[in-house]
Amino acid sequence: MDSKQRFSARVDAYVKYRPDYPQAAMDYLYEEVGLNGVNEIADIGAGTGIFSRLLLDRGSQVIAVEPNDDMRGAAEKELGGNLAFRALAAPAEHTGLPDASVGAIVCAQAFHWFDREAAHAEFKRILKPGSPVILIWNNRLTSGTPFLEAYEQMLLTYGTDYSKVNHRNTTNVETAELQSFFEKNNMTLAKFPNHQLFDFEGVSGRLNSSSYVPSPDQENYAPMMEELRRIFDQTAKDGRISFDYETEVYWGTL
Repeated sequence: MDSKQRFSARVDAYVKYRPDYPQAAMDYLYEEVGLNGVNEIADIGAGTGIFSRLLLDRGSQVIAVEPNDDMRGAAEKELGGNLAFRALAAPAEHTGLPDASVGAIVCAQAFHWFDREAAHAEFKRILKPGSPVILIWNNRLTSGTPFLEAYEQMLLTYGTDYSKVNHRNTTNVETAELQSFFEKNNMTLAKFPNHQLFDFEGVSGRLNSSSYVPSPDQENYAPMMEELRRIFDQTAKDGRISFDYETEVYWGTL
């Protein structure tokens, strides 16, 4: 499936059930990385605007660059009334923004879908000299609790192309390949804990926001949901499970 269209049928679940980013990570971006001093930030691969909203809440001006019409439409519906927000229908590799026009680039849960070489050239073109590029992921933990471990096994069993598109496989995060995207020896990594508490409806919605699981009209959907119900019933405490993440922030200049 075209990576730019993978989430078209999952926008509602994405908006409702995908996690925010922790306050500590946002504090780090503004106080340590220096977003406090940036006039306009390009949120590239902005999706439904989850991260754009957090930037706007801090008083930043945001250009949300997103090629998927459905996802961008969700962002515009929520954020379009804010004068500091504008959205562009464009891919990361050809944003259409002017040369040296933005003071920072943020890619939240999106960089692994880009053509890395083309995106590097485009980012370098649109950034003001010396401005930061920030790559962020909410990495779902796959071990540490019975729920997390059983959920991971369920994805390996029923996922349509989970092993192929799992961003840890496609980006080689924490490797020289990712570091090579930045100027030599110029990548910094910071990590922050994050989690969501879900009842069964919530964890079902979170599962169905993922592009690598069967849709309701596919054969494996019903057995996958039965397995999710079994896992939830066995591991929930007081009717809730903790969906745990480690938020990783990679940043540097190009």
